[in-house]
Amino acid sequence: MYTKPQPWTGRIDGTEEGSLRWHQKVELADIQEEVLCEEPFLGILGFASDEGVRRNQGRVGAKTGPEMLRKFSSNFPVNSLKKIIDFGNIGCEDADLEKSQSLLSHFIEKIQIAGGNTIVLGGGHEVMYAHYSGLRKAFPDKKIGIINFDAHFDNRPVKPEIGATSGTGFWQIAQNDLNYNYLAIGIQENSNTKSLFDFAQQSGTEYILAKDFQSKNEEKIKKTIADFIAKSEILYLTVCLDVFAAPFAPGVSALAYNGLIPDSFFQEIFHQVVSNQKLIAFDIAELNPDFDIDNRTARLAASLLFEFVKH
Repeated sequence: MYTKPQPWTGRIDGTEEGSLRWHQKVELADIQEEVLCEEPFLGILGFASDEGVRRNQGRVGAKTGPEMLRKFSSNFPVNSLKKIIDFGNIGCEDADLEKSQSLLSHFIEKIQIAGGNTIVLGGGHEVMYAHYSGLRKAFPDKKIGIINFDAHFDNRPVKPEIGATSGTGFWQIAQNDLNYNYLAIGIQENSNTKSLFDFAQQSGTEYILAKDFQSKNEEKIKKTIADFIAKSEILYLTVCLDVFAAPFAPGVSALAYNGLIPDSFFQEIFHQVVSNQKLIAFDIAELNPDFDIDNRTARLAASLLFEFVKH
């Protein structure tokens, strides 16, 4: 199901260039029509689905994440010359996740071919497989590097009686993509079974454990990321908010009491990724407003979006 975008709203401090906020600059467009833009742009799509989370036995509620992310991003100051176009939302009708993923994939391909970089606001992390599938269709011969900030590998095999879930995306990609190229950052040892670690090893997945994501390992972490980017032709960044410690991100499908802390060290590593010129796609997954406290998770997610856009 596709829903056309709605106007963004927020505080107005003035109409001169130096006083503008995002809601005054974001343009709206119907993705069902031809995408025409004579300059590079950022194309936003919401993925209002948590069917993959439900199938994965997680806490549902992330389907309202896209609108919450828009709300907490609308008052950001404009500090980038990039054109931002909101193309609306894809929802999930009748629990038909595969249909929703196929539709999102098609729209991602359409935006990328038109010269836009894609931003998807989730929604469950089933958004990743759809986003990547669209990139693969737009760039069939490119080596796409996927960097995933996540507590989980999300490489569970698909069970026919359940279907794809929020935790199967990387397994699905690995089955069909000879250019499989995946770096996971923030992996929790207590949240991934031995078989998932084994599959990561067999598929050539690179990863940084949450316990090793510390400033004392800064040089090693930066080198791992730099080497990964160097062997990728284009880059796609996906952030599952359950990578963060529960006090900072309580509004997620699966809490991580000992997850990453979004401090200055994290910001420096995040900047290394979002400032790279190869990065053409970004999404945020698992924002679940039903379980958020003081909108902490929504504000954190919006801050990550702000960092991506300003670069």
